[in-house]
Amino acid sequence: MNHSLPCFEAGHRAAGGVRRTGFAALAALTFVLALVGVVPAAHAERADKDKPLNIESDNMTYDDLKQVTIFTGHVVATKGTIVIKADRVEVHQDPQGYQYATGTSTGNNLAYFRQKRDGVDEYIDGDAERIDYDGKQDLTTLTTRATVRRLQGLSTVMDQVHGSVITYDGQNDFYTAKSGKDVAGPGNPTGRVRAMLSPRNGGAAPLTGASATLVPSTQLKGTPQ
Repeated sequence: MNHSLPCFEAGHRAAGGVRRTGFAALAALTFVLALVGVVPAAHAERADKDKPLNIESDNMTYDDLKQVTIFTGHVVATKGTIVIKADRVEVHQDPQGYQYATGTSTGNNLAYFRQKRDGVDEYIDGDAERIDYDGKQDLTTLTTRATVRRLQGLSTVMDQVHGSVITYDGQNDFYTAKSGKDVAGPGNPTGRVRAMLSPRNGGAAPLTGASATLVPSTQLKGTPQ
């Protein structure tokens, strides 16, 4: 059964299926990943912002007073190349027509996000307990036990970052990560940001940012000094 909602489409289906480990976020505990390459930087898929939002779930509730639609149960939301999977997704739209989605998962489950980079066969994907997508700024924030990866194709991990909060700016093509207690563990008692970066050998365009360059590494090892 399909439900038609104002300004977005929703489908409803039955249930079914670094040289060192860790980088401290500087003074503000924020880490900007600025990866240097020789090719012009690619950006998130430009057409995604103009695509309709389609959602499948086990259940749907529409609150006309609050102008919020809540989807629960095996939720899959797509908007162009953007994919969000979660136990629960809340969607609302501002008066200008920009769409916002918040995906959350409980227990050991993590919400999932993926978006294609424009002009290259690469994707940014990640998971966390909560994922917020801001359609106006093309900004995705992953919160609590967050991991973000840069993939070549859909399977080869080129870069990977773990942190408490990771924000991916699709329009400016950089992301930031913050440390936190929720990612603390053996060898990382304070929950420092950890990253694995592949060497740049003239391949696809790297992510770019406005801060320090990171040193590539092939694996996480050791503990912070």
